[in-house]
Amino acid sequence: MRPVIAGFVFILALIGAAFHLKAEESQFRKQFVENYRTNNFYAQSNLVKKNKDIMAAEINSLITEAMLPEKSYQERMNLLDIANAMATMNIHWNNGDEELLKKIEALQKEELAKEKKKTEGLEKLQAVEKVPGNFIMALHGEEMAAKGLSPVIYPHWVHRAFFRCKVCHEDIFIMKRGANEISQVKIQEGKQCGACHNGKISFNAGEEKNCERCHLLGRPESKPLMDLSYYSRDRFKEIASRVGAEWNPENLPGGKLPVDKLGFINWVELDKSKAFSPLHSLNAGPDPEGIRETTILFETTSTFLNNVLFSHKTHSTWVKCSLCHPNVFKPEVGANKVRMIEMKDGKGCGLCHGRVAFSYADCLRCHNQPRENIPQGVLIHRASAPAQ
Repeated sequence: MRPVIAGFVFILALIGAAFHLKAEESQFRKQFVENYRTNNFYAQSNLVKKNKDIMAAEINSLITEAMLPEKSYQERMNLLDIANAMATMNIHWNNGDEELLKKIEALQKEELAKEKKKTEGLEKLQAVEKVPGNFIMALHGEEMAAKGLSPVIYPHWVHRAFFRCKVCHEDIFIMKRGANEISQVKIQEGKQCGACHNGKISFNAGEEKNCERCHLLGRPESKPLMDLSYYSRDRFKEIASRVGAEWNPENLPGGKLPVDKLGFINWVELDKSKAFSPLHSLNAGPDPEGIRETTILFETTSTFLNNVLFSHKTHSTWVKCSLCHPNVFKPEVGANKVRMIEMKDGKGCGLCHGRVAFSYADCLRCHNQPRENIPQGVLIHRASAPAQ
């Protein structure tokens, strides 16, 4: 008898301690769960034997509740685990229906498979999006799957090698994920991606033969986009020449892309080395926005970090002033509270940094101005609150 009891204890252990069920519970179920909580195994056996006539209904009730669409994976599995324990005990003590247990086990197996697939999907997403600016486009996932296509991987870093951010943002794309409602219809009309992928500037995204050039998720061809090995001096030189940009690999230190300590491309170093000259507009001619030269010194109250020297020149080389002003930052010195704690939520500098620009986790990329050294001609943003 002891091995049987040990087996039941193991089954009950799978249920866990999370039995705060929102649906109306029968008195039997409440007592069943209570016996588990108190490890009152013999009371449990008496309860199951005494309620032989309602066991099947109780088990089916648990199954029905577990499979409600609003239930989370954890809630569903908790309920199925309870049902599994009830069904197992019902078979042992009441000679109950084994088909019920088989049904529950099949559902558990199915739910585990779904969760595994979901987890694998998240792992793929994390692998792709570890590179700043890379993201997966799967809004029309069912439609893609029906056509035998995987979701799209958009590699910001490849596009950024030939185009400044201001080329697309905000004229072609709103710089907020999910806000653009990208569709193949719009692309074929020459909008969104179709502004460049038209067979002239770049390959024609409207031609079926080119579908798999973007729909790459899960395919071997996607790996170079995640480890930066897609870069080839000859390939990039050819692309730059075709679109009207410049790529000068002979200026790269060691012939390799400069990377920061996190292994991501250091675009500022690329500019300094004159290894490339991306387009600032799809139209020929000087940059209509121009470059703003103002530099702002942000004082920090931190005892272990240097101040931040913010270069408008660096930022306005890449993005339009309207991207930040006035919606993200008020255009007056001292009018904004910049807090690290808000950046992780995409606020302030976090609109770009940690998403398409280098991570704010690389503290010294910004906090690199010694406190005792205040350059001449800079505007000063005084620290007024403890660093967050």
